[in-house]
Amino acid sequence: MRSHYCGQITPALLGQEIKLAGWVHRRRDHGGVIFVDLRDREGLVQVVIAPEQKAAFAIAESLRSEFVVQVHGKVRRRPDGTVNKHLTTGEIEVAADQLVLLNRSEPLPFPIDDEYHEVGEETRLHYRYLDIRRPEMLARLKMRAQIARYLRHYLDEQGFIDVETPFLTRATPEGARDYLVPSRTRPGSFFALPQSPQQFKQLLMMSGIDRYYQIVKCFRDEDLRADRQPEFTQLDIETSFLDENEIQNMMEEMIRGLFKEVLNVSLPKPFPRLTYAEAMRRFASDKPDLRIPLELVDIADLLKTVDFKVFADPANDAQSRVVALNIPGGAAMSRKEIDAYTQYVAQFGARGLAYIKINAEGKEGLQSPILKFLPDEVVTAIMERTQAKVGDLIFFGADKAGIVNDALGALRVKIGHDRNLVEEGWTILWVLDFPMFEKGEGRLSACHHPFTAPKTDSVEELMKDPQHMLARAYDMVLNGSEMGGGSVRINDSAMQKAVFNILNISDEQADEKFGHLLTAMRLGCPPHGGLAFGLDRIVMLMTGASSIRDVIAFPKTQTASCPLMDAPAPVEPEQLIDLGIRVVQPNTKSS
Repeated sequence: MRSHYCGQITPALLGQEIKLAGWVHRRRDHGGVIFVDLRDREGLVQVVIAPEQKAAFAIAESLRSEFVVQVHGKVRRRPDGTVNKHLTTGEIEVAADQLVLLNRSEPLPFPIDDEYHEVGEETRLHYRYLDIRRPEMLARLKMRAQIARYLRHYLDEQGFIDVETPFLTRATPEGARDYLVPSRTRPGSFFALPQSPQQFKQLLMMSGIDRYYQIVKCFRDEDLRADRQPEFTQLDIETSFLDENEIQNMMEEMIRGLFKEVLNVSLPKPFPRLTYAEAMRRFASDKPDLRIPLELVDIADLLKTVDFKVFADPANDAQSRVVALNIPGGAAMSRKEIDAYTQYVAQFGARGLAYIKINAEGKEGLQSPILKFLPDEVVTAIMERTQAKVGDLIFFGADKAGIVNDALGALRVKIGHDRNLVEEGWTILWVLDFPMFEKGEGRLSACHHPFTAPKTDSVEELMKDPQHMLARAYDMVLNGSEMGGGSVRINDSAMQKAVFNILNISDEQADEKFGHLLTAMRLGCPPHGGLAFGLDRIVMLMTGASSIRDVIAFPKTQTASCPLMDAPAPVEPEQLIDLGIRVVQPNTKSS
């Protein structure tokens, strides 16, 4: 039905007869000659239908946006003064001698053109097949395919083998709720959709696959954000006989090549590295956006003896933190702006946001409600440590370390964007030396997952002080977003059981849930490690989209539903009977 794509018609085809098929992007009638911008996935081309072509002209008069047509005609140059430099096909046009109407379109729920139109996301997702016709959406999905193609090619060249792992598996403790699938053949039992193929890829290393990869769907039943989906795609990678440095170097090479190939961007070699402790100290985040030139400065040692309890109490508490954040030019902020930032940090648990404005030299140039509580020498020391100058403003955070990090880390990013402090370009780094465990709800939990190796080969050393043990884990961070993360894995059953015990998983529970993995570790398990990249997030960052929903063909909404298919939906009672399931509606009043 066609010989070429619309967007691929170039002057090299001048004088040739071609066939095209696509959608009417727009139709214009200029003095008896009809112009049609015909669109397909590769772009636009201008088709000219003259009155002499009576049959084609009659059909052209009836065309409307998004009608589907086939065109036969000859490629020719556009007349002088009509060249469109914004189109790859802007030098030529197609003079049609045949026009076939393949299908009509009813009026659209929203326009499909090159201009921005405010369309609600629910509407866009309900008519996603129309939304994808928009050039912007098509370009994102094409770049997604280009990214995936490059990654596959790189890993193939490095000797990795693409292996599929099951979707129907067993629930495992990976930090989020599982999506459960009832079993018809074993009533009362359930499969779980994988949150990641973690155990399977480790078992593949124990199988001798040596280097594995997979672009795979994963599922997590968790609250959604702009960069989260209940089903998402990750590039999953695992290797044997490589340590963390070798894995990181190989992945750096892959990501550098990807950015050069797709965006013609040169990333640094090697990537900068920060320890988790330094990242938290300087940026209050384990995924710091280094484009923002603001850093937190610890000042607890300066405030231990002041009479101001808001500062003194956390300054003398080992579990708390007191920091200062200097904002260049921040003295120009109005009280209304400062109050807005105070409300902003409140959502992270902060009980206030103290500040000092430096309006002029000397003590008289300082403006703050807290100055009366602080000795002059302390204020001077704070000014020196933060390198504050006239015109700057210092914000303070003083509370439990978790609250300070969440509140001031988020404030740093928000102010960076609000005040146009974000530098152009790409900043990428590795964050290393994560804690092995974190404390929560009265017990320790794994910072990454329970299969991450500690920075020791001694079970005794691990059990002696697990809370301060570091992990052989690493995250790759780009512009403040985690691109991927991984670790060297435990390959010794005794060490794995010790980690399970620290996580309050008894030997009996470990054998029940992870017996297959523990057995494999005792049958010749090689040292191995890997990581997983969030493919949706990589595409979002590289395309400049604001949400991963804009780089997924058929995403879910923020309520984990699909407006297009109206899913999730009730099922027939017979299906529930087959599964031995009865649906009980919750009592909303009592709950």
